Order: sequence, then C-alpha cells, then structure tokens
Amino acid sequence: MSELAAHLMPDRNGWLKSLIKSHRFEWVIIALIVVNAIILGLETSPEIFAAYGPALQLADGIILAIFVAELALRFYVFGWRMLKDPWSIFDILVVGVALVPASGHLAVLRSLRILRALRLISSIHSMRRVVSGLLIAIPGMASIVMLLLLVLYVSAVMATQLFGGQFPDNFGSLGASVFTLVQVMTMEGWADISGPVMAYYPYAWLFFLVYMLVTSFAVLNLFIGIIVDAMQTQALEPMQEEEEHIMDEHTDIILQEIAALRAEVRDLKEQAK
Repeated sequence: MSELAAHLMPDRNGWLKSLIKSHRFEWVIIALIVVNAIILGLETSPEIFAAYGPALQLADGIILAIFVAELALRFYVFGWRMLKDPWSIFDILVVGVALVPASGHLAVLRSLRILRALRLISSIHSMRRVVSGLLIAIPGMASIVMLLLLVLYVSAVMATQLFGGQFPDNFGSLGASVFTLVQVMTMEGWADISGPVMAYYPYAWLFFLVYMLVTSFAVLNLFIGIIVDAMQTQALEPMQEEEEHIMDEHTDIILQEIAALRAEVRDLKEQAK
C-alpha cells in the first residue's frame, strides 16, 4: 500500500529537479559567475573602486547570496546525495570561502573570492571533461615525473663533477647544477649556458646533446602523450554512454515484445483448451 501511495503521489521536488537540470538555469548560473569574476576584477582598480566601490560590493553580495541559495536548493532536492558528487563539494568549498569573515588576520581570504570564477569548470561540461582528463592522467604523469627527477639528479651530479671547477656559478654545487639543467631542459637560454662550457670542455657537447634528447625531446613529450590519451578517453565516454543507453532501450523493447508474445501464446493455449 505504501509503495502504491508513493507511486501515485506527485513528486514535490520534481519541478525543482527539472529547474535545476534545465539549460536555462545552468546558463543563468554561468552568466552570474562571469559577472562576479568581472566585478572582482574591477575591484582591483583603485580608480574604479573609489567611484563605484559600494555598488560593486553590493552586486558581489547579491551574487554570493544567489550562489548560496542555489546550493541550498540543490541540497534540498538531492539531499546528502549531493555530497557524493565531487563537483558539488568543489562548489561548496569555493562558495564557502567567501562566507568566512575576512577581517583582521583573515583579511587575506578576501583575495580568495576570485576562486568563485573556478565554478565555471563545474558548470561547463566541456571544461569539466578537460579537468577530469587531467586528473585521470595524474597516475601516468607521476611515473614520468619520477623518471625525469632521476635523470635530472644523475645529470646534475655528473655536471657538478665535470664542470663545477671552472663554472661555479652554474655547476658549483648540486643545487646550482639542478637549477641550471632545468633551465637547459626548458631550452630557455641554453645556448648561453652550454656555449662557454663547450668552449672550455670540447667534449661537453656530448653531455648536453644526450641530456636534451632524453629530457626535452623524449620525457617531456611523454607528458603530452599521456594527457592526449586521457583527453581521448574522456571524449569517448559520452559516446560510450550513449551507445549503452541505446542498447538498454533496445533491450527493453525486445523484452517487452517477448513478454507480449508469451502473453499471446498463453492466450492461444487457453483458447485451445
């Protein structure tokens, strides 16, 4: 009886859920996020803040109240299930930072209000997929980082022993060598660093050539490969979900047809009796 009553009773949250999931509601929130980000940017200008400071603060407060009301509405509709969604938790944290009193020692928290602009990531599905792809790529990137650190450490020790005596500024210590080799790896002013060394040590070209081939052209490109693979995986997920949804619909139709055939066969048997 209770299940039948629950089925017949209208869902009080049905229209609220439809409102929250509607594209118009999403675009309104996105527009408010963009406007809020612009307002916070305008507040950094002393001239604009002196002329329109109270109006900007009022608009910021109104938009913050709308964000809080939106999260409260989502919690009312979805309940504690909302906390199972990582993006909802992200929205709560970003909006919650603005509710902390920013006075005294906590005045630095006022600068964190711009974090509300990051809600665009959770509101725009394409940006959300990009971030999800980057998160998926982290385990593979961690292995490459360890490999890169190992190569950098070995190269720094070799460079310190080989070139530290004549070039103490760049290779006089392990720390200086690491910093210099990172600069060489990014190919930022590498010719100015390696040129004098190769002029003094004619064999040094072999060291820099092997180091740059391993780091700049091999290891760093592995990062790009892993990220591209993760992005492709994220791009294929919606297509796979759609295919699974279509297969489920076809399966339901086939099961309904089989049930109808069974009913017809049963009716024919009863008529034959």
